[in-house]
Amino acid sequence: MAHELTHVQNRDTLIFTVAATFAGAIGMLGNMLQWSAIFGGGQGDEDEGGGLLGGLVLAFIASLAALLIQMAVSRSREILADASGAKIYGKPQALASALRKLHNDVHIRPMQDATPETSHMFIVNPLPSGSMLKLFSTHPPVEERVEHLEAMNY
Repeated sequence: MAHELTHVQNRDTLIFTVAATFAGAIGMLGNMLQWSAIFGGGQGDEDEGGGLLGGLVLAFIASLAALLIQMAVSRSREILADASGAKIYGKPQALASALRKLHNDVHIRPMQDATPETSHMFIVNPLPSGSMLKLFSTHPPVEERVEHLEAMNY
């Protein structure tokens, strides 16, 4: 509960909204480049802009970069909420232990109904983790969260 309360205290909703707005703006710019390339933007000059393929690649890269930045902001705010919640609770080691238990339980009994779209609503990632999936995760790996909590001394 302390973790979630610190999301409010740290104004994470505002920060997530700003990050999502920037990501949306970058994504929209990429979308505009995509449609410009498809419908002949810069048609007369083949050397400028890279043509259709260049525009499509640039649009994809811009959208992907925006998403990765948004997810990185989310992961860093989760670490902060863990630390702030541990400070309120006063027992970071107990919170680290609870995270470990939840993480281990998910591996023993995988959640059948969890999807990538709903994974952000869980305390620990309910989906199998791969190196590429970590980039798109809204929460840092449990191991990293536990490491930060265990490093807290008070």
